[in-house]
Amino acid sequence: MPKKRSGGGLSPTQQAAKFLGVSVLAGAVMAGIALPAVGALGLAAKGSVESFDELPANLKTPPLSQRTTILDADGGLIATVYSRDRTVVDLKDISPYMQKAIVAIEDSRFYEHGAIDLKGVLRALNKNARSGEVSEGASTLTQQYVKNVFVEEAGDDPTKVAQATQQTIGRKIAELKYAIQVEEELGKKKILENYLNITFFGQQAYGVEAASRRYFSKSAKDLNLQEAALLAGIVQSPSRYDPVNDEAEAKKRRNIVLQRMAEVGDVSPEEAAEAMRSPLGLKVSQPKNGCITASKGAGFFCKYVEKVFLNDPVFGKTREERAKVWNQGGLTIRTTLEPQAQESVQESLKDHVYESDKVAAASTLVEPGTGKIVAMGQSKPYGYGKNETEINFSVDSAWGGSNFGFPTGSTFKPFVAAAALEEGRPPTQTYSAPYEMPYPATVRGCEKPWVNDGDYKLENENETEVGPYALKEAMAKSVNTYFVQMIEDIGMCPVVTMTDKLGVVQGNGDKIPEVPSSMTLGSTGLSPLTMASAYAAFASRGMYCTPVAIESITQKTGDRSKSLPVPKSTCSRAMSEQTADTVNELLRGVIDSGTGQQAGLGDGRDNAGKTGTTDERRNAWFVGYTPNMSGAVWVGSASQKVKMRDITIGGQYHELVFGGAVPGPIWRDAMTGALEGKEAPTFNRVHIPDPKKPEDRDRDRDRDDGGNGDEGFIGGLINGGNGNGNGGGDGGNGGEPDPGFSIPEGFIQGPGNGPGGRD
Repeated sequence: MPKKRSGGGLSPTQQAAKFLGVSVLAGAVMAGIALPAVGALGLAAKGSVESFDELPANLKTPPLSQRTTILDADGGLIATVYSRDRTVVDLKDISPYMQKAIVAIEDSRFYEHGAIDLKGVLRALNKNARSGEVSEGASTLTQQYVKNVFVEEAGDDPTKVAQATQQTIGRKIAELKYAIQVEEELGKKKILENYLNITFFGQQAYGVEAASRRYFSKSAKDLNLQEAALLAGIVQSPSRYDPVNDEAEAKKRRNIVLQRMAEVGDVSPEEAAEAMRSPLGLKVSQPKNGCITASKGAGFFCKYVEKVFLNDPVFGKTREERAKVWNQGGLTIRTTLEPQAQESVQESLKDHVYESDKVAAASTLVEPGTGKIVAMGQSKPYGYGKNETEINFSVDSAWGGSNFGFPTGSTFKPFVAAAALEEGRPPTQTYSAPYEMPYPATVRGCEKPWVNDGDYKLENENETEVGPYALKEAMAKSVNTYFVQMIEDIGMCPVVTMTDKLGVVQGNGDKIPEVPSSMTLGSTGLSPLTMASAYAAFASRGMYCTPVAIESITQKTGDRSKSLPVPKSTCSRAMSEQTADTVNELLRGVIDSGTGQQAGLGDGRDNAGKTGTTDERRNAWFVGYTPNMSGAVWVGSASQKVKMRDITIGGQYHELVFGGAVPGPIWRDAMTGALEGKEAPTFNRVHIPDPKKPEDRDRDRDRDDGGNGDEGFIGGLINGGNGNGNGGGDGGNGGEPDPGFSIPEGFIQGPGNGPGGRD
């Protein structure tokens, strides 16, 4: 119903004449429909659009936008999201008081007239002429419903909304024609039901069910007389009669509705008078819209689900189409998030890293063999205030993450080992692995070699870390020079092939740069979800599955519900079972006797993993898994400006931060809770022989004078034959490493955040 408004620049006579013109037009339209033989009406007027007969035959009625419900794997509520808070209900689920109140105040002759109320037109015309202003309109409830359909179709586009509500003869023609169509096709009860579901009641509430819950925290079927009258009164001007912000004005309007209900016989005068004396009785519920309201710290996962919907072609060919479906809502989205795992992740993060700390932590857990994301959280809550963020540190930038991800340090080394094993290198592969060495002069790439044209060098953790080392010990101690020698041996292309199969890309979606630091020491930024999913392939004996977050979607449109297709995980073989089993054995050693001992699960479960710390301690990682769950933990600064030395994290002081010392315990506690009560399968064990002792190698040389003097890299050509054979390092005692090398500026090609690291 048009709002009461002053005359503006028009005189009272001009205003009355304008209203009369529209009223006469309505009569002419009806006559034209009743007497089609008269021919085209030629209702063109200055500023009007097409003629009545040229309008489309049927009113386009888009499905009403509703709230979308996002559920966890057990059916528990994560969050509700909506562009318009609306829950469509049947007329039988709306209080009879509400039905009578809206009819009484908006169109008391609703059940007596057709689409156009001529008596109402004449009454309004007479009243407006006498008052000198347009104080009463003549739109029927059906016409108002049609106008609301136009507004709903316009969505949130301000231009389209203005067109849908503009006071022009052309729009009035369309409204009148479609009102007649709606009356013929739907009938009075359905029109009333649709009107009560589409109308805006203020406070972000669309439809009577949302309004009832917003103002009174109850269902629309339970509204009493005075509550129904209040809601019915709001419709004419939701801002003016907003009971939350202007109780007096709202009460005055409510009482007008009650008085009108008494006048038309819906209630007795005594009932109306008693209701008028009652307070408003508000019990306001604040809107709970969006991922910011998600339970169990699942706001980032909730936002990830939204990003998946808007980005994946399965939900529509174009982003515009997908956004339209999302904004329309009415979806029930069952996700892969497991409440137990999510709660465990959040509790672990909360225990080890505080919101106010200089650094943040993020963790993601996935299920090997299915790709299901079962938990996703971080230490800084989802939000826009102090110590909050809307950036999801667990995912790539396309899904709401950081621009480039975070350098992974030595957690990248298992990919190199897997590539070498696939190339036929034995698990006993030994290289000289000196404490320090120059990068190789050249390293083969897929298309062209990388050339060391800057005299770049690297070194190990400690001067005592001097090879030769075999693969198992080199992995446990995270020996940098060993893996650089390995990549010189096999070239970078096998590693590229392996990371491609494991879905390993930079945080911005680009491929890993073909430079030795990226291909061995993790100098390029990746996301925790990428790492957890890649390591899950080791757990599932070589099968990589793309990550998925959505199990099913049901869309409700009107009275009908239908299932929508959802993205499916694609599983493919990334490596042989033998290679995966061997990597599992190698990474068991990291936890058993290497740098990851603080991360080990103490419940007898088979578990494996790898630590990582980048140059200047800007990032620390632990990525690990059991046969039935894989998880990655990152700790660092999103800006990459914090060097984690002499720092307090989670209330605990650290002189130096290591992958095993901060991310490792986060992973351990998160996994322990997530796996509680679940079966404990075992890895398929393989035997990796220990390397020969120095005296054994000496005897071999005596027996075989054709030997090359070392089982090191390429027959010992690099630092071979040094004869120290002492195994170097800390003897596998799990001592925490310190990335002690630095790569000159400009060495890294691509958007990496700095040189790699180790531990």
